[in-house]
Parts: sequence; structure tokens; C-alpha cells
Amino acid sequence: MNFQLVKPAILLYLKSALKIKHQYQPFSDPDFKTLLKIKLLKMKKRYMTTVALLLTFGSIGATPKDKVEFKNNEKDKKVEVFVGGKFFTAFIYPDNIEKQSLYPIMSASGKTITRGYPLNPRSFERTDHPHHVGLWFNFGDVNGLDFWNNSYAIKAADKPKYGTVVFKKIVSENPARGELVTSSDWVDVNRKVLLNEESSFVFSGTGNLRTIERTTKLTAVQQVTFNENKEGLIGLRVDRAFEEPVTKPEKFLDAQGNMTEVAVLNNEGVNGVYRNAEGVKGGDVWGKRTPWVALRATKEGEVITIVILDHPKNVNYPAWSHARGYGLFATNNMGGRMMDKNAAAVKVVLKPGETIVFKHKILIGGDMTDAEINTFAKEFK
Repeated sequence: MNFQLVKPAILLYLKSALKIKHQYQPFSDPDFKTLLKIKLLKMKKRYMTTVALLLTFGSIGATPKDKVEFKNNEKDKKVEVFVGGKFFTAFIYPDNIEKQSLYPIMSASGKTITRGYPLNPRSFERTDHPHHVGLWFNFGDVNGLDFWNNSYAIKAADKPKYGTVVFKKIVSENPARGELVTSSDWVDVNRKVLLNEESSFVFSGTGNLRTIERTTKLTAVQQVTFNENKEGLIGLRVDRAFEEPVTKPEKFLDAQGNMTEVAVLNNEGVNGVYRNAEGVKGGDVWGKRTPWVALRATKEGEVITIVILDHPKNVNYPAWSHARGYGLFATNNMGGRMMDKNAAAVKVVLKPGETIVFKHKILIGGDMTDAEINTFAKEFK
């Protein structure tokens, strides 16, 4: 139940009840007491009816959602997603990236929230980390293989250190539920399969809100070990407007020890600010465990908030935030000591046939308050 929605009606009832009770309080005549009870009962009935109507027609779960449509384009290796007749995103599976991704992603008003590079570079964008494409899911240490950092930029001689998520098929499309189900394999350089992946994407939209709920089921084909690593797990590379302004170059190490320098660019229009459920803000959210992290920015005059919600049943909930000011917005359930030296060691081992499931939800809305985000977090079950 969305209490925030019915709260005004309940408060109005209580205020009115107290006002009438105060009016009749000086009188001890039984008739006045009876009249008071009748008035209060009538008011209770009237306001409880209002509450019932609000719950029936106005709750988050019952609000009419925009129609979801899928357009499958096998030639271009993508499935486009439309919400309310407007393009929202596309599930892409091209041969020139080492994983599948949702790219690009748009707000309800049609503003792009994802970086263009490397697929469709835009002016004044950063060109670091070519493996950051749209919204994706993979990890930096699976049986010692780095799936996160793999891209066209990796030299052939180094490819044996990396893994690839290879697309298999579209399992199903259910526009009524807004659900797209896909199948992929996590493989090594010789195409030996480590994991089978089946992922469900549920797309939704109402008003200026768009949501993506991803459920990723990984099944071991051989014994698989996920070793704690900062490079994971669900990641989003955002548009320049959502980055934090910086005044000097920054350098970052990947899981293989490679250094990437992120240069200083023109900060015009760059105004992103992170915050988490505990009230930590800016770059300080990195490495902190939290049920959600929000990223707020103004783009072309519109306030847009992007939120990543972790699911209570995920391993190591709440996850560690892997959010960087230069535009990487990620949440990692297996970061462990690689993100917080005081954390307990993290190692997940799957025997052949065993599975692990991760659920995450992305919100793209307006100027969302903590209370609104917490409501979504409580309803994410």
C-alpha cells in the first residue's frame, strides 16, 4: 500500500474529528455525546471511502501504466523498447562489443541519459573506458577471468585474461507485462562456457517515470568462483550532464592493473550529484554499502534523477556502490575488501548446475525525494 498517497485523506479526517470533538467537549448532555458520535461515524465513513478509492485507483501498483511495445530487429541485432509510443531503450547484441546492453536509454521526455561513446560518440564526451556501454551486467573476476573490462581495446595477446558474454537468443517477449527474456553464455577466449545466463527485463512507465527491473539468473556449467572484485556488477555509463564537475585529470586502475587517465573537460552543463540511502553525497558514496544510490542532474532545463535499487534477496545485500564522478554508475554485490578493506571476504562458488540470481531496479524520474525512493525500495520485493 502506498501510504504517502492516502496520508492526506487520513490527516484531514483526524483534523476534522478533533475540531468537532473540541466543539462539543464542554457539553455533558447525552444528546450532545450521541450527536458527536454520529458526526464522527459519518465522517469516518466518508473519509474511509475516499481512502478506499485512492487505494483502488491511485496507488503505485494500480496506476494505469503506459503501453509497452517491442520491435525486434534481427538485422541490426537489437530489440527496441517503446513505452507509451515513445522510444525508451534497445536491448542490443552486436558483434563488436563483448556483452549485451541496453543502449541508448531515454527519459520519459526523450532526453538521453547514456553516454554515446564508443558506439555513437557525441561532442565533448569522455572517451575513456570503452567497455562502458549503456546498462550492462558482468563481473571482473570469474575463475580469474575479467568480464567487466573486456572490449575492442584489449590487445589480442591479452585476450586470454578476459571473458565474453555471448548472445544466444531472445527467449520471449511479453508486451502485456513489459517483459523481455534473453539467453547468453559467459565464455573464455576459447569459447568454453563457464555460465549460462537467462535475464528478464521488465520495462514500465507512468507519467515522467520510467523503470527497468532486471533479474539475472546465472547457472554454472563448470565449477565457477566469483572472487571479490571492485569491477561489477550492474553498470550504467551516463551522459555528460550527470557527471560531477572536475578540475584536474584523474587516474583509475582496472582489475588487471591497467591505468586509465580521465582528462578534464569543459564543465558547462555538468552538474551530477550522487546520494545514497544513508545521506552520503558525491564521490563519497563509492565503496559504501547501501540499498540504493541516486544520481540527480539538470539536463536541458529538466531535473532528472536516476536510481539503482539493490534487492533484499541478493547475495551480500546491501551492495557496495561503484559510482564514479566521471560517469560510471554501478552497484556491486561482490565487491568485498576490494571496495572496503574492513569488509568480510567475499567468495561465491557455484558447482555445475547450481544457480545464483541477482535482481536490480533502475528508476528514471524527475526530482525524486528520499521518501519517494524509499517507497520504491520497500515495494521492490
